[in-house]
Parts: sequence; C-alpha cells; structure tokens
Amino acid sequence: MKPILEVNNLTMKFGGLKAIDTLNLTINKGEIAALIGPNGAGKTTFFNCITGIYTPTKGDVLIRPDGTEGSTKRINGLKPNLVTRKGLARTFQNIRLFSSMTVLENVMIGCHPVTREGILGALFRGTRTREEEQFIVDKSYRILEKIGLEAYVDELALNLPYGAQRRLEIARALATDPFLLLLDEPAAGMNPKETQQLDELILKIRDEEKISILLIEHDMKLVMSLSENIFVVDYGKKIGEGTPEDIRNNPVVIKAYLGEDIDA
Repeated sequence: MKPILEVNNLTMKFGGLKAIDTLNLTINKGEIAALIGPNGAGKTTFFNCITGIYTPTKGDVLIRPDGTEGSTKRINGLKPNLVTRKGLARTFQNIRLFSSMTVLENVMIGCHPVTREGILGALFRGTRTREEEQFIVDKSYRILEKIGLEAYVDELALNLPYGAQRRLEIARALATDPFLLLLDEPAAGMNPKETQQLDELILKIRDEEKISILLIEHDMKLVMSLSENIFVVDYGKKIGEGTPEDIRNNPVVIKAYLGEDIDA
C-alpha cells in the first residue's frame, strides 16, 4: 500500500460548530474509496477542506503524488488553484459547467491551471502560445473520446443530457492531470442506465488513467460495487472504516443510517 493522501486529525469549526472533528483518513495509490454518511455529516465540508475552499481549523492534509515519503507535501491553506496544480481535482454536487460554452471549451478551461504561457503570451501570441493552444485543443478532444462525449464536442454544455453533463464535469477535472480525483455525489439525479455508465467510467479512469478516486455518494449500490475501502462519518466524526463487507455488518454504521438498508 502506498498512501497518496493522508489526513491527520482534521478539524473544521464554524463558530461553535465542529463540522469536522479530528478526522483521520488515508487514500492509497490505485484505490477507489468512498466517503459516506447521513446528510449533514460533513462530507462536502471535508472535500472543501482538502481542496483549499476552506482552511482547516486544525490538522494536516498531506499528499504524496507518487506514493513515496520523499514526495510528501502539506497542502493546508493553499488556494484551490494551487491545490489543483498539486494534483487534486474535484467535481461538485451541483453541476458547475459553463453552460453557454461548448463541450470542448469546458474541457479546455480545465487545462488552464496547468498551462505555461501567461498573459504576455496571450497578448503577443507567439509560436509557443499557438503551439500550447493547439496542444490544449488536442488534449481536450482526447479526453472527450475517453469519456465518450466526442459526439458532443461542438454542442453547448446546456444542451447535453443530464448524465452527459455529469460526465463532462469529470472530463474537465481530468484535464488538470490529477493523481487523485474527488467526486462529490457524481450519481445524483441519474437514472439507472446513467448510473451504470458512471460505474464503468470510474473503473475505466482508475484502470486506464491510473488515477485514484475518492467519492462521496448516497447510491449505496454504486458505493458497494466500486469501493475497495469505505469511510463513514457522522456529525463530522469517523464512525467506521473498512471493506464493503465490513461496512455492511458494522452496527454503528447501521445505527447512524437510522436502520436503513445500506445495500439499497
């Protein structure tokens, strides 16, 4: 096991409220993991803490892009664009596409954090700038092919079917060249066919692109079929961790879900 993300004693307070309470979590290289819990358990707050939207009150967020001790970096307090440059990319629970731009342009925007030519290059449009622009177009199209959206390349994002919009968000995240992809409820609002396609896509990203994945999800069938390791939080505290089988049989987890069948 090679840890690529280690979160130690993470705490996030909003006034007197502890949204995250001394949370510890490790994601390993090549792993698909899930973070689950009841509504309001602190799952999205956790994502916001490790991606720079919030600065944690306490604790450490450590990344190891190649899974070795020598590559350890502490990313607490970095701005979101800098966290993205370090190799963490995310999607959001609510779709955040540029609806009046084309599918290709949405993915090209995802390339922006890792481009090299700056404002002067854009102004004077030298050879390197033009070459980089063409590289971005080609790279974005290749990503759309991998995601299965190449047929929509010139379509406005707002005209895509709902499931395709969800996949476009993932494509834009992949454009940042992450080593860890964070998916916040990627199956929300999808029908069973779209959910099955998402299941296959997540496995394809892990297996072909060698990207580790951490997802927040309420669809327990998706979670149980995909995840090798599952973390369960309630009121900001971790109350369970283990394989799908461990989680199915954990009485504390079952109680937190108010007796719900977590296989449903």
